[in-house]
Amino acid sequence: MTAPDPGRVLRRALVAWGLGHLAIGRRRTGYGLLVAELVSALLLTWLTIGLAATSTYLVPFIAGVGFLVTWAWQAVDAYRSAHALQAARPPTPERSPAAAIGWLSIPLLLWGTGFWLIGAHAATPAAVLDRFVADWSAGALGPTWPAAIRAEAAVAEARLGTGPDRFRDVRIQIVREDDRGATAVAEAIHYERRASSFLGVFAGSELVPVADARVLSLLLEAVPVELPGGGDIGTVRWELVAADAGS
Repeated sequence: MTAPDPGRVLRRALVAWGLGHLAIGRRRTGYGLLVAELVSALLLTWLTIGLAATSTYLVPFIAGVGFLVTWAWQAVDAYRSAHALQAARPPTPERSPAAAIGWLSIPLLLWGTGFWLIGAHAATPAAVLDRFVADWSAGALGPTWPAAIRAEAAVAEARLGTGPDRFRDVRIQIVREDDRGATAVAEAIHYERRASSFLGVFAGSELVPVADARVLSLLLEAVPVELPGGGDIGTVRWELVAADAGS
């Protein structure tokens, strides 16, 4: 029986877990890896749907990286096993089949960057506040934000005027935060020049922001999250639940 070509084995292993092992006759390992891939993919999907936007966003992210590392490991193992079956190892070709493993950098890159498009956007009060400020300052507060909050934000924005730089002198910061909630304020500010010194010797000056008036108050709440199908692991999703423009 002719030993399988290692390059062909590697390429099959990169298509799906276990295909490379099936090509070299290791049927139990091959079918086991195929089942493991299916179960792992379903588990990763379940974790991503349930936890990607929550305070435990690192769990699905690390699980995804582990999925790709396992993919690479089983491909390399199949490739080495195919080499071990050959009576004499042929010279490595100019374009080595092992270079095909580099193709796994593509899904790794896609996962490493694409995950953050959906992940962690409600993991902390700062993340939620950042999304709100980006939408508010761009005039893009849509239905993803509660109607009452959009109404209060519109009142606050009207007080800032209509110029393109109306948000330039607005400072937004979190002033209170604990495990269950947080409060943020948006304040109209101006800058004052104050004397300062460098190393206590060289005189100088610095611009310091000074608050003039509170424009908008925001209340955020940590909402407990259960995994799809049930199961509380103590994770939370932060939501903006109220706003007050002082009207």
